Amino acid sequence: MLTVSNLTRRFGKNTAVDAVSFEVERPAMIGIIGRSGAGKSTLLRMLNRLTDASEGVIAFEGRDVTALRGAEKRAWQSDCAMIFQQFNLVPRMDVVSNVLHGTLNRRSTMSTMFNLYPEADIHRAIDILDRLGIAEHAPKRAEALSGGQQQRVAIARALMQDPKIVLADEPIASLDPMNAQVVMDDLRRIHEEDGRTVIANLHTLDTARRYCDRVIGMLHGRVVFDGTPEQLTTGVARDIYGADAGFSEASTSTSIETIERPGVAAIRQAEAAL
Repeated sequence: MLTVSNLTRRFGKNTAVDAVSFEVERPAMIGIIGRSGAGKSTLLRMLNRLTDASEGVIAFEGRDVTALRGAEKRAWQSDCAMIFQQFNLVPRMDVVSNVLHGTLNRRSTMSTMFNLYPEADIHRAIDILDRLGIAEHAPKRAEALSGGQQQRVAIARALMQDPKIVLADEPIASLDPMNAQVVMDDLRRIHEEDGRTVIANLHTLDTARRYCDRVIGMLHGRVVFDGTPEQLTTGVARDIYGADAGFSEASTSTSIETIERPGVAAIRQAEAAL
């Protein structure tokens, strides 16, 4: 499906991503871990084409993504949706309109200017919100929602694009442990139920082990580990984070609560009642 070959990004004399190569042969949930400044976010931005590569090639289903321009590039950005740490919603706009922004790449300039949406798109947006447990909040302003709810709105906006790949840049870094689990559960379900590839930048080892089929570790812009969660031992983690023998995994833990799915459903019902 996806092949990344010698992907490199330089900013002046600094190399943020250094000759990264990996392949994704079938839909998977992949976690990318590493210390701050390891190049994780720059890598995802290059995959989405928000940032151009200095060297290397991104290929998807045999097509050179790095060569796309104009409408073809925008179409790729719909196929490869991006979810950001800070949600990137329009705070004063209602939730359903924020979700409908996921269709902007395929709408005319006139309909965008006057905020006109087909009825079928509106129904689909509400269905996606319902799937994520927040349909009751559709008419509310985005700024009225909690952080966890806003991140689920951002996920809904990404799903509105009907992407083949979902990229999530530190999707739980701003969330408390309970909301972090809800968001990660949703991303995992999107992979399992929809057959989409999900690639998430994560700053914690426990989250990567719990939710991902494959973990890629980066240090100084390079891939230093690519394996299964079971292979991600404390010693390997020490190498990924460039730490000494005093390294403790507790320093990278989210302390995500272990809540069974019925418990998560109860949380969402309580949210809806507020």
